[in-house]
Amino acid sequence: MSYAWVGSPAAFNGTDAETGGNSATENLNQWYQSGDQAFIIVASCMVLIMVPGIAFLYSGLARRKSALSLIWVCMMSFSVIVFQWYFWGYSLAFSSTATNGFIGNLHHFGLRNTLAVPSPGSPLIPELLYSFYQMQFCAVTAALVVGATAERGRVVPAMVFSFFWATIVYCPIACWVWNINGWAFQYGVLDYAGGGPVEICSGVSALAYSWVLGRRNEKMMLNFRPHNISLITLGTILLWFGWLGFNGGSAFGANLRATMACWNSCLTAMFAAMTWCLLDYRLARKWSLVGWCSGTISGLVSATPASGFITPWASIILGVVTGIACNFATKIKFLLGIDDSLDVFAEHAIGGMVGLVFNAFFAADYIIGLDGVNTGIITGGFLNHNWRQLYVQIAYLLAATLYAFVVSAILAKLIDLVPGLHLRASEEAELLGMDDDQHGEFAYDYVEVRRDYLAWTPAERDPKEDGVRIIPQHGIEGHQLLANTNGSGLTGQPLSPSPSHMQMQMQMQGYGRPPSPLTAAASSTLPRRGSSEAGGRHGSSGSSYGKGPKEFSSDRDVVMSEKAPPPPPSTPPSQ
Repeated sequence: MSYAWVGSPAAFNGTDAETGGNSATENLNQWYQSGDQAFIIVASCMVLIMVPGIAFLYSGLARRKSALSLIWVCMMSFSVIVFQWYFWGYSLAFSSTATNGFIGNLHHFGLRNTLAVPSPGSPLIPELLYSFYQMQFCAVTAALVVGATAERGRVVPAMVFSFFWATIVYCPIACWVWNINGWAFQYGVLDYAGGGPVEICSGVSALAYSWVLGRRNEKMMLNFRPHNISLITLGTILLWFGWLGFNGGSAFGANLRATMACWNSCLTAMFAAMTWCLLDYRLARKWSLVGWCSGTISGLVSATPASGFITPWASIILGVVTGIACNFATKIKFLLGIDDSLDVFAEHAIGGMVGLVFNAFFAADYIIGLDGVNTGIITGGFLNHNWRQLYVQIAYLLAATLYAFVVSAILAKLIDLVPGLHLRASEEAELLGMDDDQHGEFAYDYVEVRRDYLAWTPAERDPKEDGVRIIPQHGIEGHQLLANTNGSGLTGQPLSPSPSHMQMQMQMQGYGRPPSPLTAAASSTLPRRGSSEAGGRHGSSGSSYGKGPKEFSSDRDVVMSEKAPPPPPSTPPSQ
């Protein structure tokens, strides 16, 4: 966002100060360039693509049994925000008649008085278009926040939270920095496209929601890894595409500043991605695609507040610093004991903070003036000897962080106390998966989801004693026996599990805990097997990928009942 304007290309002289005039008798488009309007319309559509991008990203990071649920909450949150923004969201954030500096009034309630007057953010576009563009920002931020529900949160309370969160958290922070009467605007904060309202607000609010929601069931967290890296990559590409409209469109016109913002966004994203991959490689000696996606997103996040202010060479430095900061910030959730399962805080809150601080050092007046209407108005940062900008930026990011966390936590707790709106799903629902429990639909084949569920269900009886036939590991009978070979052929005999594998099985089976009615009913027909897969962002050693024969070799994994046909002999009989 820009903070002061010399004036639009054509001086506005509308006949109505509220709407711009009567469109039945006069042309209200005469005050604006059609190219600028077309550019912002396209940019708005690009930003909208970010919502399904977030949905696919989150879905791929979760386990298969909750993949569809995360897509649903992201898309439904968009529906909620469209109504909220039309109803009173835009007015609370951008009404220029409010002078308290904290939040707007209801002057634009239901889009009243919102038509053809120059927008509060730019005289280059009308207010109606500006309100539509800003709606996408709020929708993207809400979609980021609801990722905190991953694998254990109920969806209806999350939607109630989204509506009121946008009202009392997002709108005030947006008013602070983007409304001409906001206290941060008046203070001289440099926040180009939303380091505070979008990035810090989403990351900190997701952390607060996760804190109130509680940690996931520890017994189901072994070998936690992403279930679909292809989906993660698709989501990242959609986000990158939309982010160019997010940052480029924040120049509010088809001008050089928009082009520079796109350039800076790509530079920051690429250097952050390379830095993240190198940091991951130093530990695992593997080149992680999930690491590339995480680094790319963190770079785009830090470019959000900075891409319209800093120079290209500073964007390279920003990318490297962001990759390091956000990569190590993924450990903060362990220090805090908060299950931020999708690392929203590490990538968005920390990345937004880094970008805001960089504005204090590297914001340049000639970059700001590339839009053609801010020339000589904003002084920049340390590069232009503006030494006060650092503490201005720090004061703003601290205020946004504290406000977003405290208010989000209080709001989540209040909703949780309302009968019927408890945030957390039951333990049985978490075991079953959010897809089945909340939606009755699945992102993948039902048989595969059911197999995952049974893999986490404790068995009361030993299949060898009860004669229960084992369902094959991958749905094709006989494949399970392929795990046991002795070098000369198929043996069909179970191998002795390693101590570490036995210990892992005992942890997953939950010895010492009586089974619930649901798990007991399930285990009466099928035994429990070891975990076949798990999902998560960064994972750990001992993943489910590339399992060797011994890892499939426990008696619960491979033993066949007495009713099963005997395996073929290891050597063929002589003719």
